[in-house]
Amino acid sequence: MSIKNKTNLSHHNESVKTLENTLKKVMLGGGEAKLKKEAEKGKLSARERIAYLLDKSPQIEIGALTALDMYSEHGGCPSAGVVVVMGYIGGKQCIVVANDATVKAGAWFPSTAKKNLRAQEIAMENNIPIIYLVDSAGVYLPLQDEIFPDKEHFGRIFRNNAKMSSMGIVQIAAIMGSCVAGGAYLPIMSDEAIIVDKTASIFLAGSYLVKAAIGETIDNETLGGATTHCEISGVTDYKAKNDKDALDKIKNLVDKLGETTLAGYNKADAKKPNVSHIEMLSSLPISRTDQYDMMEIIKGLVDNSAFEPYKEDYGKTILTGYARIDGWAVGIVANQRTVVKNAKGEMQLGGVIYSDAADKATRFIANCNQKKIPLVFLQDVSGFMVGSKSEHGGIIKDGAKMVNAVSNSVVPKFTVIIGNSYGAGNYAMCGKAYDPRLIVAWPSANLAVMSGNSASQVLLQIEKAKLKKEGKQINPQEEQELLTNIQEKYNKQISPYYAAARLWTDAIIDPKDTRKWISMGIDAANNAPQKDKFNMGVLQV
Repeated sequence: MSIKNKTNLSHHNESVKTLENTLKKVMLGGGEAKLKKEAEKGKLSARERIAYLLDKSPQIEIGALTALDMYSEHGGCPSAGVVVVMGYIGGKQCIVVANDATVKAGAWFPSTAKKNLRAQEIAMENNIPIIYLVDSAGVYLPLQDEIFPDKEHFGRIFRNNAKMSSMGIVQIAAIMGSCVAGGAYLPIMSDEAIIVDKTASIFLAGSYLVKAAIGETIDNETLGGATTHCEISGVTDYKAKNDKDALDKIKNLVDKLGETTLAGYNKADAKKPNVSHIEMLSSLPISRTDQYDMMEIIKGLVDNSAFEPYKEDYGKTILTGYARIDGWAVGIVANQRTVVKNAKGEMQLGGVIYSDAADKATRFIANCNQKKIPLVFLQDVSGFMVGSKSEHGGIIKDGAKMVNAVSNSVVPKFTVIIGNSYGAGNYAMCGKAYDPRLIVAWPSANLAVMSGNSASQVLLQIEKAKLKKEGKQINPQEEQELLTNIQEKYNKQISPYYAAARLWTDAIIDPKDTRKWISMGIDAANNAPQKDKFNMGVLQV
């Protein structure tokens, strides 16, 4: 084992520990007291339900850090009050969505809706079953204006229920607690619905609202309990004795599902990388300006550390080539943060996309679409090259071609943000706006329109100009204090935790889990045969 730099390794290990500690706190949901209260009712927690339902095979959690440090004025909303995990039930890949009743009784915050929509998007893109474990008090009323009427709000979920049904994507719901008002439509718009006796209920209006609205006195169990809906209304299909019985019924239903037609992505026997994740991390510098060879990262991610480069000596600020990850054939597009020379002998800054690199990446993306090979983007990019020479050389045109290729790519795309992810570089390297099947960040990632130092200087000049216009002058000490405040605020916003809280990424992950995320992502994508053909459209050549 060859450790490049022990200081780098120590720093990244500490970052991973910080991530682990943050996740441990988040996974307590509303706290230990509320978890105990749920257990006293005879109910499993959201995470216990998922753990019981899924096989002991690999699984990944989507959006665990959603809403982190948000909604503080409302007491917070860990994981947006809903747990989303992709895993296997009896060997069948599924995505599971479980309301966390310990967080505001499972009420829906704006981020809750966004996270549920992301889960549905994954199911729709990959043609995999989605399982809803419903236990929710409905919309969180103090924030109803941010969740109710818009296109990407609460109602879109029911629209997706209907769309998935028409697409033949299996949806199974288990009502395991409260299910109120508009939220009642989600399980009943699923293909099949299970309800737990005595602890679950479903109705458009609870007993208090019924009394207020029409003067009828009735208890919730009689109004919308398991017996009512399984024996009288016929709203639900199965009555379960308890949580585990409901989850067993889901397992039995999934066990009977027919096979899907596969997309046919190439897979061989998986091989471990020859470079360990410890060696890989030791080569990644702490500073965002220090140079390093991205090939050291690639070797720690791909099978046998084997990489077949495409146009190796051209456009060197982007690495392109073929490899396997956990047996799956992939095409890799990776930024190279080291100073290199182009064919003319000119020095090119690492982490910047030049015209030749954009041209190479465009051609490679087209080739992968031609060959039906999934794409993996490894981001550490500060943007496209600027200046008169680049502008005269047509950098905008070449960058636009690369963005066009990413936009129109029909093979599954997966994005890993390793370091910088700035400006249009984020777009060209398949940022969230370009529909990667999964997008994750390492703890070392930063996402912003530009670097913290550059942005802070620009914002400082704007603030100084504003003060000058108001007739105010500031001394050097005041200017430094102003700059420090701007930097602190901006650095918080470019943190991977800020991005994960807003679902700009699906997760912050331990780098050693990167192979698992990509492998499970391709396995899911393999359930959805490609229907569209790659077409770049009109280009300025």
